[in-house]
Amino acid sequence: MILKAFKEKSNQKYINKLLSVRKAIVNNNKIKVVAVLLNADEFNDSEVFRRYFKDLNLISPKHKIVTFVNDNKYEGSQWETYYTPKDFGWKGKINNTDLQLFIDETFDVLISYYKNETPELNLITASSKANLKVGLSRNDERLYDLIIDVNPKDIEIFKKELKKYLNILNKL
Repeated sequence: MILKAFKEKSNQKYINKLLSVRKAIVNNNKIKVVAVLLNADEFNDSEVFRRYFKDLNLISPKHKIVTFVNDNKYEGSQWETYYTPKDFGWKGKINNTDLQLFIDETFDVLISYYKNETPELNLITASSKANLKVGLSRNDERLYDLIIDVNPKDIEIFKKELKKYLNILNKL
């Protein structure tokens, strides 16, 4: 228990370091590839996002949806990619190859679709190389370029607002 607290503090220091040197990349490029980061405790229907991407005419096969599962013993394959707390080490180290590839890939948009932040979710969001980061939570506004403050269960409101803001930003 004490080690877990030290590990979380270590990872939070790493997140703060990443966010202090982060520079927002502003460009006029249209969106082609989108990534979604879900928390299984709050929302776990990845098909909603796949249909939404089709509605927006975003048909790239490179879209990714990863899910954080807070249970280390989870052994399912309901989601395309999932990770657990055991996939994280000290000082921001990632112990999962698929997750590291997700972080290193440059997406046009990363949607961090969770309200209850955990150090693991924040670490992925902060480490991601995405050009535009969209989130739901206002707990640490440094993580995101655009915050749509809705409950994760209100997916229809989120989809409507995201489309509106992406049109305003001339990304669609």
